[in-house]
Parts: sequence; structure tokens; C-alpha cells
Amino acid sequence: MSVAIQFDPIRLPAEAEALRVEVRTFLKEELAAGTFEPHASRRPNPEFSRKVGEKGWIGLTWPKEYGGQERSFLERYVVNEEFLFAGAPTRKHFTADRQSGPVLIKYASDAIKQDILPRIIKGEVSFCIGMSEPNSGSDLFAASTKAERTDDGWLINGAKLWTSLAHEADYMIGLFRTSAPTQDNRRHGLSQFVVDMKTPGISTRPVLHPDGNHEFNEVIFDNALLPLDNLLGEADMAWKQATSELAYERSGSERFLETGQVLFELIDFIGENPDNREAEGLGRLVAQLHTLRRMSISVAGMLHAGKEPVLEASVVKDLGTVWEQALPSIARDLAAFVDKDPGNRMRFEEILAHNLTIAPKLTIQGGTTEVLRGIVARGLGLR
Repeated sequence: MSVAIQFDPIRLPAEAEALRVEVRTFLKEELAAGTFEPHASRRPNPEFSRKVGEKGWIGLTWPKEYGGQERSFLERYVVNEEFLFAGAPTRKHFTADRQSGPVLIKYASDAIKQDILPRIIKGEVSFCIGMSEPNSGSDLFAASTKAERTDDGWLINGAKLWTSLAHEADYMIGLFRTSAPTQDNRRHGLSQFVVDMKTPGISTRPVLHPDGNHEFNEVIFDNALLPLDNLLGEADMAWKQATSELAYERSGSERFLETGQVLFELIDFIGENPDNREAEGLGRLVAQLHTLRRMSISVAGMLHAGKEPVLEASVVKDLGTVWEQALPSIARDLAAFVDKDPGNRMRFEEILAHNLTIAPKLTIQGGTTEVLRGIVARGLGLR
């Protein structure tokens, strides 16, 4: 059955804009205190995450019984957007806040919720997502890493690949095969688990960026034994759970702002008197960014309304990551004939070089472009 893609016309409410002012004030104070340097570090910053937790901005939308604020997804959107613009070091808590916490709230046992969720909210623990595999990429339904139920727990064997920040994470939300797919349903047989990354039998191998940056990993499971209670939701039916989870992962402003610093620096570099070519190029980029932002806000609003905008989130992720991947090259062309002093050009070139290096990963992480377009095509009844 096909469904329509519909982006609800959402505007940020007054309380979200009021929160934006509060977040900007906080970031200005932390910059002045030297807590972080904008866009400078790829390492976790536990002090910054702890301070964000003290503000109540981790788990902002979560139930109060776990320490959350029960505020809107649109308010959370504003917090995330401001952190991205400021280049704040959210690496310690971001995945847990965006994606893993909501999964635990819906599917984990009460004991796990009471143990882990309050620590996420305090900025104390970090998560990674174990979905892609060496022989199946982003085709989640082809996952073969096995979870075998035994008297002592779930025995895990296999590997996950492209697992962002697994070498730093305290926990993983992992997708493992608990039984074979059926002839009629290849999605059957997958289950979700919460995994303590210190479990014996779990190891990580770095998958380095061209510049040597260590972000991605291969995670190896060699007879890693998980408690029976670590199963999330219903065995063999994780495809239903994982599908809704992807709306959280794929729709945020991080899916089009990861190289955004290049655009902001380009605007400053070109200055107040661009020529016609430069003005047209900047106008196109800003208009495209505004459109992606409106789409992302729409998805946040639909999540707040209790909807599951999986197709819309896939569209945001596809268009957003293709755009941010192309942005550094477009910026390089626009800046090629700008006559600026060597100091300004050196700063711009350093930022440009970094973002050109990370750009190839952007259409891989969170689901490849090909897989996303397959999801959209299936939703529209085209395949």
C-alpha cells in the first residue's frame, strides 16, 4: 500500500524561540569560560555534557519520571540547532538523547529504564547504534549477526560496521538476528538489544577517515553474553521498532548542517559586496538551506504530534546529506576568485579542507542514499 509524503506546515512556537535565547546565552557564557572552542574538537567533552544535563536539555521531551522535562520536539529542535551553529561538543550525549533514549523508553524493561535513562539525562553515558554490517551495509533486513537465546542469556556472534563512536560508547542499541526470515517476510527474525560495551567478547576496530580521524568502527562480537532482560520489545519483530526509530535519527538539522560552517565562513569571506556570480551562488545555497530547515522542523512537529514520519525523515536525510556533501566543493568554486588578504584565505582554506575530507561519509552514515531512496520508493508504491 502506498502512502503520500506530507510535510505539515509547522512554525516554531513562542516557547521554542524563548528557549533559543536561553541556549544562546548559555553557549556565550561557556565560550567565555573556555569550556569549549567552536568546531575545534572531535573528542567527547564530559564537562560540557554535564552542564547541558544540569540545564535539563538532555531528554528534553522525555517523561518526568525518568528526569525528563516533557517539553516539545520543537523545543528540542531549537537546542540542537543552536548547538550545531555554535560548534558545541555534544558528542558525549547526542546519540543517546536523539535516538537511544526514546527507544529505551518505549521498549526497555523498567529496571533498565530506571538505571540508564537518568544517567543519560545527566550527560554521563554515551550510546552508539549497531545496525549496518560488513556484508549487508545499510540493508538492515540482511543483517546476519546472531543472538542465540541460552539458559544464561543471549549469546551474540558476528560484526557491525560503520558504527559511529563505538570505541567511546558506554552502550549500544544493537540489531541482531534471533531467527531466520520467513519466505513471505524477510524482515522477520530481527531483534533489538541494549548492549553494555564492556561486555566480555566485544571489541572494536577503527575505520579511519582519509585524514586519520577515528569516528567509524567495526564492532566484533565473539560469544558476547547479554542478560535476557536486555532484549528490547518483542523478539523477532524489531523491524517495526527500528523503522520508527529512524525517524528520530534521520530528520534532525545535523543531517544538513555538518558542513554548515563552510557556508557561514564563505559568507564572511566574500563579504558585504559580492559580485553577481557570488551573490547568485550564495543565494542558492541559503535558499536550499532554508528549505531543508523547514522540512526538518516539519518532521519535528509531526513527531511531537505522535506521528511516525518515516518517509519524510528519509527525504530530509537524503536531500540534506547530498546537499551538505556537495557544499564544500561549491564553496571552493565560489571563493576561487575572491581577492582577500592571505590571513582570511588561510582560515577559510583550513575549514574547507577539513570539510572536504569528511564529506564522503555524509551519505553513508545513518543509511546510504540508495537505501533511503528505496524506502521512499516502497512507501510511494513504486517498488
